[in-house]
Amino acid sequence: MSRGLHLFNTLSRRKERFEPIDPGRVRMYVCGPTVYQRIHVGNARPLVVFDLLFRLLRHLYGVERVVYVRNITDVDDKIIDQARKNGEPIEALTARTIRDFHADAAALGCLEPTDEPRATDHLAEMIALIETLLAKGHAYEAAGHVLFHVPSMPSYGRLSGRDREEQVAGARVEVAPYKKDPADFVLWKPAAENEPGWPSPWGRGRPGWHIECSAMAERYLGPLPFDVHAGGQDLIFPHHENEIAQSCCARGLDLMARFWLHNGFVQMAGEKMAKSLGNVVRVAEVLERFPGEAVRLWLLSAHYRQPVDCTEEALLEARDALRRWYRVLADARVAAEDPGVAEGRVAEALADDLATPAAIAVLHGLATRANKAESAGEREEFARRLKGEAALLGLLAADPVAWLKHAAPAAALSDAEVEERLERRRAARKARDFATADALRAELEAAGIVLKDRPDGRTDWERR
Repeated sequence: MSRGLHLFNTLSRRKERFEPIDPGRVRMYVCGPTVYQRIHVGNARPLVVFDLLFRLLRHLYGVERVVYVRNITDVDDKIIDQARKNGEPIEALTARTIRDFHADAAALGCLEPTDEPRATDHLAEMIALIETLLAKGHAYEAAGHVLFHVPSMPSYGRLSGRDREEQVAGARVEVAPYKKDPADFVLWKPAAENEPGWPSPWGRGRPGWHIECSAMAERYLGPLPFDVHAGGQDLIFPHHENEIAQSCCARGLDLMARFWLHNGFVQMAGEKMAKSLGNVVRVAEVLERFPGEAVRLWLLSAHYRQPVDCTEEALLEARDALRRWYRVLADARVAAEDPGVAEGRVAEALADDLATPAAIAVLHGLATRANKAESAGEREEFARRLKGEAALLGLLAADPVAWLKHAAPAAALSDAEVEERLERRRAARKARDFATADALRAELEAAGIVLKDRPDGRTDWERR
């Protein structure tokens, strides 16, 4: 760790040494979900990747010194359309989807952010920011809308590197006759009578998507610039570009955040996973077949800036790696409450732009050394090092024996049924009825139950 933390900054397009503006209050903002449907594994990648960054910053600067803000967009055209389709109130849809999001995030081993503001609670801040942009000549009113005038900011496009033609062609904004410039984007728009809306100086309406994050980031992180702004690569343009435009023009600054981090896509058959392509796999669907910890490990298995393929084989590989590591802990009798021993090797790997493949290689190496240990003491030493190093990745926190029993998909036999057969097998072995004992073992193995007989007569088991 002597070289310090280095992160790839999208703004500069190079890896830079990270030094917080104020080491006593390290500030990070990550764009959260628009709550109209359950998240898919593509949405889960930034959730897990930037949870890892949160953990690393806490490790480096102290738990109480890192502020992590992850917003919730709870007013949006997609939400309105989904509620209509479902025939339910918007409030019911968003409340349920937020609960589901929290459940999925917890299953993936993500820590709760310091703050999780909702857009609808911060309309006053958004309106005030829009008024400032109007007063400074960076925005204008037209046909009941308020729009940001892109040509008023000469440096617009610096984050994405898009030229003028690309900005207009790639902007996800409506081309409307009331715009002064095709690239101008909405800050506030009128709301129909049957849509959610709030009073404003420009009439009843609702905010544009981009202004929400600018207002909430400043509200919870304080004066600009802050340290890190992060999200998926698909947010670089126009969302993050527009956030920069709004925030910097309103405050007369060159920077909104010093570091901009963006994760690569989750792919299905070589294509980006996206609702628009119809190739999404919901996190809830994957969790029906794989432990959340295995999904987390799979999402971290590739470097965060590179794409990662969603395949059955990759998820099985992650689950099998965890099974191997948990078996090391179980064999060495390392309990869930044991913090283990962290020597800093995973932290050192992560300090190089969150190099998770190198960090995971550290865990594989420790597991191998534990399995090759020549004494129980040496095996326990490496097992505790494995557990301690894995903690920074958000892994191996569960009870090893319990995890091994429940890591596989639901089997035909319940836990109680397994234990009942094991008791019958113990009785058969005691009575030297080896035919019955062998038959019960075969039945259990056919149901995916792996048995491990101990010298003391006890039998441990886990699901294959």
